[in-house]
Amino acid sequence: MPYQPLPIDQSDVRYAYGPDSVVQPGVPTGETIAFDWIDSAIYPGTVRKFWVHVPRQYDPSKPASLMVFQDGWWYLDPDGQVRGATVLDNLIHSGDIPVMIAVFVDPGVFPDAEVPKNRNNEYDAFDDRYVTFLLTEIIPRITARYSIAEEPERWGICGGSSGGNCAFTAAWLRPDKFRRVIGYLSSFAQMPDGNPYPDLIPSVPRKPLRIFLQAGHRDLRWNESQRNWLANNLRVAAALAEAGYDFRLVLGDGGHSPNHGGVLLPDALRWLWRSDNDHGSG
Repeated sequence: MPYQPLPIDQSDVRYAYGPDSVVQPGVPTGETIAFDWIDSAIYPGTVRKFWVHVPRQYDPSKPASLMVFQDGWWYLDPDGQVRGATVLDNLIHSGDIPVMIAVFVDPGVFPDAEVPKNRNNEYDAFDDRYVTFLLTEIIPRITARYSIAEEPERWGICGGSSGGNCAFTAAWLRPDKFRRVIGYLSSFAQMPDGNPYPDLIPSVPRKPLRIFLQAGHRDLRWNESQRNWLANNLRVAAALAEAGYDFRLVLGDGGHSPNHGGVLLPDALRWLWRSDNDHGSG
């Protein structure tokens, strides 16, 4: 890696996107299909959109892997900070990750309500409501249309901020379904009853999870003693290390921004979906 001087001011650092985050000539573009979900049993009264990205290489006779992204459009937007579909198209074309169908799910909103957003209620809770919502309401819509592998090793889940906490909790509570996790700047610090993971992770048998975490030096409340987002991510990573998990932590500069996580997505997906014959945990 070439030498790069460290920035003096860590509060507004920007990382540069690599070639896997831009449309490349000769790379087949997958199809993205939009859906509305207006009849949730788990979160009554909410409505939301979700998008399904189907790579050009998808073959119905060969079950595809599955990747679920929270904050759907934020992660899908080709001009945004993450550019998820573009990254997936590039990596599938290069053979760096398997053929996979990706689902980008927006958080729910209550139409016409004074406080319309249901995002924190869905994402920050330490319970199985959200993963149950995915498994019983959203994913059945996908499996009815597409051939999806059933092995949990071929299901991944990703999110940032509260979505990162949500992705971690979904896999933690349902490792029989999701076993590959990406969490960017995860909101462990604002879980309603506190962050259970530093104590919980080493106290139970190790779960068959592969986990990629990203944290920022200047994340929210980085120099405060309570609800410190950086410190909570570091404590979760330390617990994973002490418990022998297959995990990777990338610590970057900058504040609570999706830029670094977006830049990292290609490498995170390569690491997450590497062959099980490669046991290195990075």
